[in-house]
Amino acid sequence: MNVNKGDWDKPQGADFLNDFNQKWLTEAREKLKPNGTIWVCGTYHNIFSVAQTLTELGFKILNVITWAKTNPPPNISCRYFTHSAEHIIWARKSGKVPHYYNYELMKEVNGGTQMRDVWNLPAIAPWEKSCGKHPTQKPLAVLARTILASTQANSWILDPFTGSSTTGIAANLLNRKFLGIDKEKGFLEISRRRREEIENLATFESLRKKIQGFKDKTQLTECLLHEPAEEYTCDGFDKIID
Repeated sequence: MNVNKGDWDKPQGADFLNDFNQKWLTEAREKLKPNGTIWVCGTYHNIFSVAQTLTELGFKILNVITWAKTNPPPNISCRYFTHSAEHIIWARKSGKVPHYYNYELMKEVNGGTQMRDVWNLPAIAPWEKSCGKHPTQKPLAVLARTILASTQANSWILDPFTGSSTTGIAANLLNRKFLGIDKEKGFLEISRRRREEIENLATFESLRKKIQGFKDKTQLTECLLHEPAEEYTCDGFDKIID
């Protein structure tokens, strides 16, 4: 099935892709704090180029997460296996400067055992598109887990391809600071509506309770009450998500 996501998603060759990844990842690296980390989500179309570029630029790859979707869309052509997973690279800026990882929280969320690099989480749910649709929108469950794993409360998070700003909504719901960038005004309008939506306290609490990946609707709130907080600084971003 051919899905037209826009001109930005059309194939333009390996050289173009590699050059593009070099440019934006170089810029992202400059904006990260010395102990900052970056998460990049993608499919086989671009994730290998990203991994190679991260290595060339001096990042240290920490994990390659497999997000196994519990409710993937069907394969309409029936000529190959159903696409049911995406890969998420987690890397830190420096090989020598330690990064932050909330090991104990991830263990608690995972039922008392170490969190593995295969995440069984659902694809986007209809209620997450109440303010409009983005063709590659990620679920709050995935973004919430990356944020909780690698940042503290009050940390700054940058998404240079923010789209409809699921990263920003997750950051707000989890008591983080956020900056998003996108060149598509239509997507930014969706972002604005989503941000205004959670200014309502009842909606804010409702969305937080709907985030999946926790044993019940209260576990996330309990986790947030006991996690450490980052001292506010202006020297860069703690995390960058694409």
